[in-house]
Amino acid sequence: MRRPLIGLTAYAQQVKYGHNDMMAGMLPMTYVKAVHATGGRAVLITPDDPGTDVIESLDGIVFTGGNDVDPAHWDEPRHPETDPDETRDEAELPLMRAALAAGLPILGVCRGMQVMAVATGGSLHQHVPDLVGHERHRASTGTDPLAANASDYGRHDVVVEERTVAHEVFGRTLTVNSFHHQAVAEPGEFVPVGWCPDDRIIEIIEHPAHTFALGVQWHPERTTDLRSFEALARAASRTRATASA
Repeated sequence: MRRPLIGLTAYAQQVKYGHNDMMAGMLPMTYVKAVHATGGRAVLITPDDPGTDVIESLDGIVFTGGNDVDPAHWDEPRHPETDPDETRDEAELPLMRAALAAGLPILGVCRGMQVMAVATGGSLHQHVPDLVGHERHRASTGTDPLAANASDYGRHDVVVEERTVAHEVFGRTLTVNSFHHQAVAEPGEFVPVGWCPDDRIIEIIEHPAHTFALGVQWHPERTTDLRSFEALARAASRTRATASA
């Protein structure tokens, strides 16, 4: 039986490979490995030719991490610390709306969770340290030995609201790695269902009208806790089975 096909949004970035210096469609292999380890088959979706027809071939999709979402999308001037990826915004915001309209299972990771909010009319805090007065959501040296580049990551607890999809996936509490300086302020069509208990930064959102549309503010693909990817794979398998019936 074919594995569920999971799309991964990717970067377009100038890279050096051997003697070549070129623009490449790329993504850390941690995402690909997380999809494969949980039963899916990963394919990259590059932002060079924006369009939404790719979702017709997918059973699920992951909106991955990366640079900031441009605050122009919620009519706010750019903070000095904001570093937007306008190419990805142009590709991913309409792709998110199309995936939601199609009922495709969705997992948003870090930036991907923020795209969920902005694509549905929400907004972001542009620089979390201005809001909470500390840098513990990123750059906390050596706090997460399970993460790649552990010295770049913070570590904190997340409390999950009961009777939610997120609660079924994670239980009541979990400890996560963390590397972000933007965060969801207004979640658009989504509902906040998980928070950092120390400062109430939103860490999980989900869509009340969809079977599986879940956003997490941390980076599960860089840890051994792949429950969010497992849940996506289960939802994608159900989507594929329904489409084949």
